[in-house]
Amino acid sequence: MKRKSKKKQFRKKGIEKGSKKSSIVPLLLFIGLLSLFSETMRTIPAGAISENFFNMPYELPKLNSTLVEKKYLNNTSLINQKTNYQNSKNNTFLIEENFSIDKELIVAKVPEDKKQQIQLKAPIPRIVDVPKVEETIKVAAEKISAKTIIVDGEEKLIPGSSDKNITYMQILLKPNDLELNLKYAQQQGKMGNYKQTISTLERLNMLYPDNVEIKLYLLSVLVQADSPNKALTIIEEIKTSEDLTPEDLETVTEIEEDVKSRLAPKLWNYYADVSIGSTQNNNVNSVSKTRLQDSSDSVIAFNSPMYDRTYTQSLGLTASRRVGEASAFSINATFTDSRQNVETSDDTESYALTFALDTTVANQALSPYLIASKTDNQDDADAFSFMYGIGGSFAAGERSTFNYGYAFTDSKSNRNTTDTTADEANSISHGVTVGHDFLLNELISTSIGAGYTDADVKVDAGNDAETYDLNFRMNFNFPWAYLSVGDSLSWNDYKKEDTSVNSNVLRSDVTNTIDVILVKAVGEILPILDPNNSISMTLGFEKVYSEANIKNYDFISDSLSISLSKNFHLNK
Repeated sequence: MKRKSKKKQFRKKGIEKGSKKSSIVPLLLFIGLLSLFSETMRTIPAGAISENFFNMPYELPKLNSTLVEKKYLNNTSLINQKTNYQNSKNNTFLIEENFSIDKELIVAKVPEDKKQQIQLKAPIPRIVDVPKVEETIKVAAEKISAKTIIVDGEEKLIPGSSDKNITYMQILLKPNDLELNLKYAQQQGKMGNYKQTISTLERLNMLYPDNVEIKLYLLSVLVQADSPNKALTIIEEIKTSEDLTPEDLETVTEIEEDVKSRLAPKLWNYYADVSIGSTQNNNVNSVSKTRLQDSSDSVIAFNSPMYDRTYTQSLGLTASRRVGEASAFSINATFTDSRQNVETSDDTESYALTFALDTTVANQALSPYLIASKTDNQDDADAFSFMYGIGGSFAAGERSTFNYGYAFTDSKSNRNTTDTTADEANSISHGVTVGHDFLLNELISTSIGAGYTDADVKVDAGNDAETYDLNFRMNFNFPWAYLSVGDSLSWNDYKKEDTSVNSNVLRSDVTNTIDVILVKAVGEILPILDPNNSISMTLGFEKVYSEANIKNYDFISDSLSISLSKNFHLNK
C-alpha cells in the first residue's frame, strides 16, 4: 500500500509541474530501483568466454552471486553439501543425472549392467592407478538411456549422455549452460578427445570456482590424458576447497604424491612394442598387365603367381634417456618374422639396431641416427644394410613446419649356392628429402614432400638409377579414429641398359602409389578384449600403378593389410 501511495504522489507532482515528459523519468528510476532489490533486473554475463575475459587490467563487478551459482549447480553437480560423499563411494553416478526437487538433491544411480570404466582412445601412458582415481573422484562415463520421473504428478524427462550428440556450435551459443557443457565434456571424453574435454571443464572451473565436483571431474580427465603438471595445479585448488572431506583430502594427497613421484626424471626409460599383422597382396610378383615380359631381347609369358598372403610379427625394445635439458638419446632393437602363404620369397627374419639422438640447436630440431640391419632370407642370400643420416625440422609460425633430411645407405648381400648373383646388387646410395607440414585445424593436417636418391650399384646394367619422389598426404584426426590418405609419385631413370631384359631400351618408369591408413583402438570395438583402449588396430590399403617403357615393369598391384600393436612402458 505504501508503494501505491508513493506512485500517486509522484504522479501528482508531475501533473502539477505540467511536464509529462519529465514525469516519466523518476517513475522509471523508481521501478528500476524496486526491481533491483527484488532481483528482477539481476543479470549474468552472456556470450563466449575466453581467457582474455579474465586477464583484463581492471576488475569487473561480479553480477551473479555465489549463492545463485551454488543454487544452479545443485541441479547438475555430482554431490552437494547435503549429500554424504563418503557414503556414496560404493555407487557410480552421472553428473548430469542429479537434479533437485524442492531444494532436495536427488541422485540418480546408474544401472549395474551399464557400468563401464572410463576408457582411453589411444595407448596413453597412465600416470596413476586409474581404477583408484575413478573410485576416488567418482566420475562416471557410462552411456545410459534417457529416464523419466514423476514430479507433482507430471512425467519429467532426465536426459542421459546417450542423447543426441552436442555440437561445438551449441556450446558457443550457450557457454554458461552447465548441464549442456558437462554433457559435451563427457561425450568428448568418451570419444577420446581429451583436449576438448579439458578445455570445457577448465572454462567451467573458472565460471564456478567454488564447485569441487567440477575440479574432481577435471582432475580425472587430466590424469587419464597424462597431463601431470595441470593435474598438480588442480590438486592444489581442490585441497583448498572448503567442501572437501578429510578422507577425500587424504586420497587426493596420495594421488598428488603418486603424480609427483612419476614426474621425477628417470635415468633410463624402457619400452616394448609388440605387433602382429597380415597382408593380402593381389599382385605379389608385379605381373605385367599383358602377362608378358622381356627376357634377353625376347618376349615370353609372365606366369608368376599374382595372389598371396603374408603374415608378420614383430617385437621392438627401446631404451631412452635425457641428455642435458634439450636432448634425448635412444636405442631401439627390432625383430620381425615374415611368412608367405603360397610362395616363400617373403619368408624372412629381420633384425635391426638403431641409435638416435634428438636435440635442438637454435630453432632447429635435429635427429641424427645410425641403423644396422640384417635380413635372413629363406631362399635367397642374406642381406646386410648400414645406414646413417640426419633429419631436421623448424617451425614457421604456429601451423607450419618445414623438415629436411639426408641419408647414406650401404647395402650388401652375400653370395651363396642358391643365389650366385646376389652380390651384383650391392649398392651405395645417397638421398635427400624436403617437406612441409601444415596444421589446417584440430581435425585436418597436410604434408607435402619431395626427395632425390642416387644409387650406385656394383653391376650398373639395370641397377644404377636416379629416383625423384613427390608425395602428398592428408590426415584426419577424427574423434572416432585417425585416418590418413596419401598419394606419391616416383620417377626412376636408369643409367645403363639391362641386357638380360632388353638391350635396346634404357629403362625408365614412373609409379603412382595411393594408400589409405586407418588407426583405431580395439577397445572401442570390443571393450571386453581391450578395456583400456591400449591396443591399436591399423587397417591399410595400397594400390600401385606402374608405367614403364619395358613391359616387365608395366603393372598394377594392390594390397590390404591389418595389424594389431601394443606398447608397454616397462619401468613406469
